[in-house]
Amino acid sequence: MTNLARSPDPEQLATDLKAGKRAALARAITLVESKKADHRRLAHQLIQDVLPLTGNALRVGITGVPGVGKSTTIDTLGSNLTAAGHKVAVLAVDPSSTRTGGSILGDKTRMARLAVDPMAFIRPSPSAGTLGGVAAKTRETMLLCEAAGFDVILVETVGIGQSETTVADMVDFFLVLMLPGAGDELQGIKKGVLEIADMIAVNKAEGEGLTRAKSAASDYRAALHILAPKSPTWTPPVITVSGLANEGLDHLWEQIGIFRERTEASGEWQEKRSQQQVAWMWDMLQQRMMNTLKSNRKTADRLKSLEKSVHDGTTAVSFAVDELAALMGLGE
Repeated sequence: MTNLARSPDPEQLATDLKAGKRAALARAITLVESKKADHRRLAHQLIQDVLPLTGNALRVGITGVPGVGKSTTIDTLGSNLTAAGHKVAVLAVDPSSTRTGGSILGDKTRMARLAVDPMAFIRPSPSAGTLGGVAAKTRETMLLCEAAGFDVILVETVGIGQSETTVADMVDFFLVLMLPGAGDELQGIKKGVLEIADMIAVNKAEGEGLTRAKSAASDYRAALHILAPKSPTWTPPVITVSGLANEGLDHLWEQIGIFRERTEASGEWQEKRSQQQVAWMWDMLQQRMMNTLKSNRKTADRLKSLEKSVHDGTTAVSFAVDELAALMGLGE
Protein backbone atom coordinates (compact mmCIF):
# COMPACT_ATOMS: atom_id res chain seq x y z
CA MET A 1 0.00 0.00 0.00
CA THR A 2 1.33 3.44 -0.89
CA ASN A 3 2.10 5.50 2.20
CA LEU A 4 1.94 9.24 2.69
CA ALA A 5 5.11 9.92 4.64
CA ARG A 6 5.12 13.50 3.41
CA SER A 7 2.15 15.73 2.80
CA PRO A 8 1.09 15.32 -0.85
CA ASP A 9 0.58 18.21 -3.23
CA PRO A 10 -2.97 17.91 -4.64
CA GLU A 11 -2.15 20.09 -7.66
CA GLN A 12 0.78 17.86 -8.62
CA LEU A 13 -1.29 14.76 -7.99
CA ALA A 14 -4.03 16.13 -10.24
CA THR A 15 -1.48 16.83 -12.98
CA ASP A 16 -0.01 13.33 -12.70
CA LEU A 17 -3.47 11.79 -12.69
CA LYS A 18 -4.36 13.59 -15.89
CA ALA A 19 -1.18 12.15 -17.40
CA GLY A 20 -2.40 8.68 -16.45
CA LYS A 21 0.46 7.89 -14.05
CA ARG A 22 -0.43 4.75 -12.08
CA ALA A 23 1.77 5.63 -9.12
CA ALA A 24 -0.10 8.93 -8.80
CA LEU A 25 -3.43 7.08 -8.87
CA ALA A 26 -2.36 4.75 -6.06
CA ARG A 27 -1.09 7.71 -4.05
CA ALA A 28 -4.27 9.70 -4.66
CA ILE A 29 -6.46 6.81 -3.52
CA THR A 30 -4.38 6.39 -0.38
CA LEU A 31 -4.92 10.10 0.27
CA VAL A 32 -8.72 9.88 0.02
CA GLU A 33 -8.69 6.80 2.27
CA SER A 34 -6.69 8.58 4.96
CA LYS A 35 -8.52 9.53 8.15
CA LYS A 36 -6.18 12.41 9.02
CA ALA A 37 -7.94 15.77 9.00
CA ASP A 38 -5.23 17.51 6.92
CA HIS A 39 -5.25 14.66 4.40
CA ARG A 40 -9.04 14.84 4.13
CA ARG A 41 -8.82 18.56 3.28
CA LEU A 42 -6.20 17.84 0.61
CA ALA A 43 -8.30 14.97 -0.71
CA HIS A 44 -11.35 17.20 -1.07
CA GLN A 45 -9.24 19.73 -2.98
CA LEU A 46 -7.91 16.98 -5.25
CA ILE A 47 -11.39 15.65 -6.01
CA GLN A 48 -12.58 19.16 -6.83
CA ASP A 49 -9.57 19.73 -9.12
CA VAL A 50 -10.15 16.57 -11.16
CA LEU A 51 -13.95 16.75 -11.21
CA PRO A 52 -14.12 18.07 -14.82
CA LEU A 53 -12.31 14.88 -15.95
CA THR A 54 -14.81 12.53 -14.31
CA GLY A 55 -18.14 11.07 -15.33
CA ASN A 56 -17.14 9.56 -18.67
CA ALA A 57 -16.60 5.97 -17.54
CA LEU A 58 -19.18 3.20 -17.59
CA ARG A 59 -19.73 2.10 -13.98
CA VAL A 60 -20.88 -1.49 -13.54
CA GLY A 61 -21.68 -3.13 -10.20
CA ILE A 62 -21.33 -6.91 -9.94
CA THR A 63 -22.68 -9.09 -7.14
CA GLY A 64 -23.37 -12.73 -6.43
CA VAL A 65 -23.25 -15.27 -3.63
CA PRO A 66 -19.87 -16.73 -2.60
CA GLY A 67 -18.85 -19.44 -5.06
CA VAL A 68 -20.77 -18.00 -7.99
CA GLY A 69 -17.53 -17.15 -9.79
CA LYS A 70 -17.42 -13.34 -9.51
CA SER A 71 -13.64 -13.08 -9.54
CA THR A 72 -13.19 -15.45 -12.50
CA THR A 73 -15.92 -13.66 -14.46
CA ILE A 74 -14.51 -10.21 -13.71
CA ASP A 75 -11.00 -11.39 -14.62
CA THR A 76 -12.20 -12.77 -17.96
CA LEU A 77 -14.58 -9.91 -18.78
CA GLY A 78 -11.97 -7.32 -17.81
CA SER A 79 -9.34 -9.03 -19.97
CA ASN A 80 -11.75 -9.05 -22.92
CA LEU A 81 -12.31 -5.33 -22.44
CA THR A 82 -8.63 -4.41 -22.17
CA ALA A 83 -7.95 -6.48 -25.30
CA ALA A 84 -10.57 -4.32 -27.04
CA GLY A 85 -8.73 -1.16 -25.97
CA HIS A 86 -10.58 -0.25 -22.75
CA LYS A 87 -8.86 0.78 -19.53
CA VAL A 88 -10.51 -1.16 -16.71
CA ALA A 89 -10.49 -0.44 -12.97
CA VAL A 90 -11.78 -3.08 -10.55
CA LEU A 91 -12.87 -1.86 -7.12
CA ALA A 92 -14.17 -3.97 -4.26
CA VAL A 93 -16.76 -3.02 -1.66
CA ASP A 94 -16.24 -5.43 1.23
CA PRO A 95 -17.87 -4.63 4.59
CA SER A 96 -16.36 -7.83 6.00
CA SER A 97 -12.88 -6.32 5.53
CA THR A 98 -13.51 -4.37 8.74
CA ARG A 99 -13.08 -7.72 10.48
CA THR A 100 -10.67 -9.61 8.22
CA GLY A 101 -8.54 -6.71 7.01
CA GLY A 102 -8.92 -7.10 3.24
CA SER A 103 -5.74 -7.73 1.29
CA ILE A 104 -4.75 -6.32 -2.07
CA LEU A 105 -2.70 -9.47 -2.57
CA GLY A 106 -5.90 -11.49 -2.19
CA ASP A 107 -7.71 -9.42 -4.81
CA LYS A 108 -4.84 -9.71 -7.27
CA THR A 109 -4.50 -13.44 -6.70
CA ARG A 110 -8.19 -13.90 -7.53
CA MET A 111 -7.79 -11.96 -10.80
CA ALA A 112 -4.45 -13.22 -12.08
CA ARG A 113 -4.67 -11.85 -15.64
CA LEU A 114 -5.94 -8.39 -14.77
CA ALA A 115 -3.37 -8.11 -11.98
CA VAL A 116 -0.54 -8.04 -14.56
CA ASP A 117 -2.46 -6.21 -17.29
CA PRO A 118 -1.04 -2.68 -17.86
CA MET A 119 -4.51 -1.57 -19.00
CA ALA A 120 -6.11 -2.64 -15.71
CA PHE A 121 -6.07 -1.47 -12.10
CA ILE A 122 -7.31 -3.43 -9.07
CA ARG A 123 -8.07 -1.87 -5.70
CA PRO A 124 -9.72 -3.47 -2.65
CA SER A 125 -11.98 -1.62 -0.25
CA PRO A 126 -10.39 0.15 2.72
CA SER A 127 -9.58 -2.31 5.48
CA ALA A 128 -11.36 -0.35 8.21
CA GLY A 129 -14.54 1.61 8.72
CA THR A 130 -18.28 1.16 8.38
CA LEU A 131 -19.92 0.11 5.13
CA GLY A 132 -20.95 3.75 4.66
CA GLY A 133 -17.35 4.83 5.05
CA VAL A 134 -16.10 2.16 2.64
CA ALA A 135 -18.74 3.21 0.10
CA ALA A 136 -17.72 6.87 0.35
CA LYS A 137 -14.09 5.98 -0.33
CA THR A 138 -15.16 3.79 -3.26
CA ARG A 139 -17.11 6.66 -4.81
CA GLU A 140 -14.09 8.95 -4.53
CA THR A 141 -11.82 6.21 -5.90
CA MET A 142 -14.13 5.87 -8.92
CA LEU A 143 -13.70 9.56 -9.67
CA LEU A 144 -9.91 9.32 -9.39
CA CYS A 145 -9.83 6.31 -11.72
CA GLU A 146 -11.93 8.21 -14.24
CA ALA A 147 -9.62 11.21 -14.00
CA ALA A 148 -6.70 8.85 -14.72
CA GLY A 149 -8.34 7.73 -17.94
CA PHE A 150 -10.09 4.50 -16.98
CA ASP A 151 -13.27 4.22 -19.03
CA VAL A 152 -14.76 1.09 -17.43
CA ILE A 153 -15.18 0.78 -13.66
CA LEU A 154 -16.20 -2.64 -12.31
CA VAL A 155 -17.34 -2.48 -8.68
CA GLU A 156 -17.48 -5.89 -7.03
CA THR A 157 -19.47 -6.55 -3.86
CA VAL A 158 -17.36 -9.00 -1.89
CA GLY A 159 -19.69 -8.97 1.09
CA ILE A 160 -23.38 -9.77 1.03
CA GLY A 161 -26.46 -7.97 2.29
CA GLN A 162 -26.55 -4.19 2.47
CA SER A 163 -23.44 -3.87 0.27
CA GLU A 164 -25.52 -4.89 -2.76
CA THR A 165 -27.88 -1.94 -2.44
CA THR A 166 -24.96 0.35 -1.61
CA VAL A 167 -23.13 -0.60 -4.81
CA ALA A 168 -26.29 -0.40 -6.92
CA ASP A 169 -26.66 3.20 -5.72
CA MET A 170 -23.25 4.22 -7.06
CA VAL A 171 -23.15 2.55 -10.49
CA ASP A 172 -24.89 2.90 -13.85
CA PHE A 173 -25.62 -0.78 -14.33
CA PHE A 174 -26.04 -3.54 -11.74
CA LEU A 175 -25.29 -7.13 -12.73
CA VAL A 176 -26.31 -10.08 -10.54
CA LEU A 177 -24.49 -13.36 -11.10
CA MET A 178 -26.43 -16.51 -10.23
CA LEU A 179 -25.60 -20.20 -9.94
CA PRO A 180 -27.07 -22.92 -12.16
CA GLY A 181 -29.71 -25.20 -10.70
CA ALA A 182 -32.08 -22.45 -9.59
CA GLY A 183 -34.43 -24.63 -7.55
CA ASP A 184 -33.28 -24.12 -3.97
CA GLU A 185 -31.28 -20.98 -4.77
CA LEU A 186 -34.35 -19.23 -6.18
CA GLN A 187 -36.12 -19.50 -2.84
CA GLY A 188 -33.12 -17.99 -1.08
CA ILE A 189 -32.87 -14.93 -3.33
CA LYS A 190 -33.96 -11.76 -1.62
CA LYS A 191 -36.64 -9.99 -3.59
CA GLY A 192 -34.71 -6.77 -3.07
CA VAL A 193 -31.73 -8.07 -5.06
CA LEU A 194 -33.94 -8.93 -8.02
CA GLU A 195 -35.55 -5.49 -7.84
CA ILE A 196 -32.22 -3.67 -8.22
CA ALA A 197 -30.80 -5.97 -10.92
CA ASP A 198 -30.39 -4.56 -14.43
CA MET A 199 -29.38 -8.02 -15.66
CA ILE A 200 -29.11 -11.54 -14.29
CA ALA A 201 -26.37 -13.77 -15.66
CA VAL A 202 -26.39 -17.45 -14.73
CA ASN A 203 -22.71 -18.36 -14.51
CA LYS A 204 -20.89 -21.69 -14.95
CA ALA A 205 -22.89 -22.47 -18.10
CA GLU A 206 -20.27 -24.82 -19.48
CA GLY A 207 -20.02 -28.58 -19.90
CA GLU A 208 -22.52 -30.49 -17.80
CA GLY A 209 -23.63 -27.25 -16.14
CA LEU A 210 -25.04 -25.80 -19.38
CA THR A 211 -28.40 -27.57 -19.15
CA ARG A 212 -28.84 -26.64 -15.49
CA ALA A 213 -27.86 -23.05 -16.25
CA LYS A 214 -30.49 -22.78 -19.00
CA SER A 215 -33.12 -24.21 -16.66
CA ALA A 216 -32.11 -21.78 -13.94
CA ALA A 217 -32.29 -18.87 -16.38
CA SER A 218 -35.86 -19.85 -17.22
CA ASP A 219 -36.79 -19.86 -13.53
CA TYR A 220 -35.20 -16.45 -12.97
CA ARG A 221 -37.07 -15.00 -15.95
CA ALA A 222 -40.31 -16.18 -14.39
CA ALA A 223 -39.32 -14.57 -11.06
CA LEU A 224 -38.49 -11.27 -12.76
CA HIS A 225 -41.73 -11.35 -14.76
CA ILE A 226 -43.83 -10.70 -11.65
CA LEU A 227 -41.77 -7.62 -10.67
CA ALA A 228 -42.45 -4.18 -12.06
CA PRO A 229 -39.39 -3.07 -14.10
CA LYS A 230 -37.40 -0.13 -12.73
CA SER A 231 -37.27 1.56 -16.11
CA PRO A 232 -39.92 2.07 -18.79
CA THR A 233 -37.22 1.55 -21.42
CA TRP A 234 -35.48 -1.54 -20.02
CA THR A 235 -36.57 -5.00 -18.95
CA PRO A 236 -33.71 -6.84 -17.20
CA PRO A 237 -32.59 -9.75 -19.40
CA VAL A 238 -31.56 -13.14 -18.04
CA ILE A 239 -28.63 -14.71 -19.86
CA THR A 240 -26.23 -17.64 -19.38
CA VAL A 241 -22.47 -17.13 -19.27
CA SER A 242 -19.27 -18.93 -18.39
CA GLY A 243 -16.56 -16.80 -16.87
CA LEU A 244 -14.25 -19.81 -16.88
CA ALA A 245 -14.75 -20.71 -20.55
CA ASN A 246 -15.25 -17.08 -21.69
CA GLU A 247 -18.66 -17.81 -23.18
CA GLY A 248 -21.52 -15.33 -23.32
CA LEU A 249 -19.47 -12.41 -21.99
CA ASP A 250 -19.43 -10.57 -25.32
CA HIS A 251 -23.23 -10.79 -25.36
CA LEU A 252 -23.31 -9.59 -21.74
CA TRP A 253 -21.26 -6.51 -22.62
CA GLU A 254 -23.40 -5.88 -25.70
CA GLN A 255 -26.51 -5.82 -23.50
CA ILE A 256 -24.90 -3.28 -21.18
CA GLY A 257 -24.20 -1.11 -24.23
CA ILE A 258 -27.83 -1.34 -25.33
CA PHE A 259 -28.93 -0.39 -21.81
CA ARG A 260 -26.72 2.69 -21.95
CA GLU A 261 -28.04 3.76 -25.36
CA ARG A 262 -31.67 3.45 -24.32
CA THR A 263 -31.37 5.17 -20.95
CA GLU A 264 -29.22 7.98 -22.33
CA ALA A 265 -31.82 8.59 -25.02
CA SER A 266 -34.64 8.69 -22.44
CA GLY A 267 -32.69 10.93 -20.03
CA GLU A 268 -32.74 8.26 -17.29
CA TRP A 269 -28.97 7.76 -17.38
CA GLN A 270 -28.07 11.32 -16.41
CA GLU A 271 -30.99 11.69 -14.01
CA LYS A 272 -29.86 8.58 -12.14
CA ARG A 273 -26.32 9.93 -11.86
CA SER A 274 -27.59 13.29 -10.63
CA GLN A 275 -29.74 11.61 -7.98
CA GLN A 276 -26.76 9.50 -6.91
CA GLN A 277 -24.68 12.64 -6.41
CA VAL A 278 -27.32 14.22 -4.18
CA ALA A 279 -27.72 10.97 -2.20
CA TRP A 280 -23.94 10.85 -1.80
CA MET A 281 -23.98 14.41 -0.43
CA TRP A 282 -26.52 13.42 2.22
CA ASP A 283 -24.59 10.25 3.07
CA MET A 284 -21.41 12.27 3.58
CA LEU A 285 -23.24 14.86 5.67
CA GLN A 286 -24.67 12.16 7.93
CA GLN A 287 -21.24 10.56 8.25
CA ARG A 288 -19.68 13.93 9.12
CA MET A 289 -22.32 14.59 11.77
CA MET A 290 -21.76 11.16 13.31
CA ASN A 291 -17.99 11.73 13.39
CA THR A 292 -18.55 15.11 15.06
CA LEU A 293 -20.85 13.55 17.62
CA LYS A 294 -18.26 10.91 18.54
CA SER A 295 -15.19 13.16 18.48
CA ASN A 296 -16.53 16.34 20.11
CA ARG A 297 -15.39 16.36 23.74
CA LYS A 298 -18.67 17.88 24.90
CA THR A 299 -20.78 15.11 23.38
CA ALA A 300 -18.44 12.10 23.38
CA ASP A 301 -18.45 11.52 27.14
CA ARG A 302 -22.19 12.06 27.44
CA LEU A 303 -22.74 9.76 24.46
CA LYS A 304 -21.05 6.88 26.28
CA SER A 305 -23.12 7.32 29.44
CA LEU A 306 -26.37 7.69 27.51
CA GLU A 307 -25.53 4.65 25.44
CA LYS A 308 -25.06 2.64 28.63
CA SER A 309 -28.28 3.87 30.21
CA VAL A 310 -30.24 3.10 27.02
CA HIS A 311 -28.64 -0.35 27.01
CA ASP A 312 -29.62 -0.87 30.65
CA GLY A 313 -33.18 0.32 30.00
CA THR A 314 -33.01 3.28 32.38
CA THR A 315 -33.26 5.98 29.69
CA ALA A 316 -35.69 6.16 26.79
CA VAL A 317 -34.14 6.28 23.33
CA SER A 318 -36.07 9.43 22.39
CA PHE A 319 -34.86 11.18 25.55
CA ALA A 320 -31.23 10.27 24.81
CA VAL A 321 -31.50 11.50 21.22
CA ASP A 322 -33.08 14.80 22.34
CA GLU A 323 -30.27 15.41 24.84
CA LEU A 324 -27.51 14.64 22.33
CA ALA A 325 -29.17 16.80 19.68
CA ALA A 326 -29.38 19.67 22.16
CA LEU A 327 -25.67 19.28 22.99
CA MET A 328 -24.90 19.57 19.26
CA GLY A 329 -27.11 22.64 18.91
CA LEU A 330 -29.71 20.83 16.80
CA GLY A 331 -33.39 21.58 17.13
CA GLU A 332 -36.36 19.30 16.48
